Amino acid sequence: MIAELQCVVLDCEDPLRLADFYESLLGGTVNQPDRRWGVDDNWSTLHTPAGLVLAFQRVTDYRPPNWPDPAGPQQFHLDFGVPDLDSAHAQVMRLGARLLLDDGDGARSWRIYADLAGHPFCLVRH
Repeated sequence: MIAELQCVVLDCEDPLRLADFYESLLGGTVNQPDRRWGVDDNWSTLHTPAGLVLAFQRVTDYRPPNWPDPAGPQQFHLDFGVPDLDSAHAQVMRLGARLLLDDGDGARSWRIYADLAGHPFCLVRH
């Protein structure tokens, strides 16, 4: 095992509004303090009673999915917590992941990758 799932992140126009919607649907706590990330106008979270964490990320010029039309596919990414970012990086690259974003100086606690089908995911140091 390389990582553990931390949360599922959905792109949207209004993170707090979407977090409130899912809180009404699933229960839980919106923007609960969590050492793994901060919340602001661009990022909200929902900690559900079942233990799942959903996060909502503001995207400039957001266009909603138009499922099942492949021209407007579903939009989300997964965050995976890892104890050692460099070690996990090496392991996912061996599995065929493609690095999409790395700050290069080691200051950031996360990196963005694409899976084999091009779906983005993050490795996040915890």
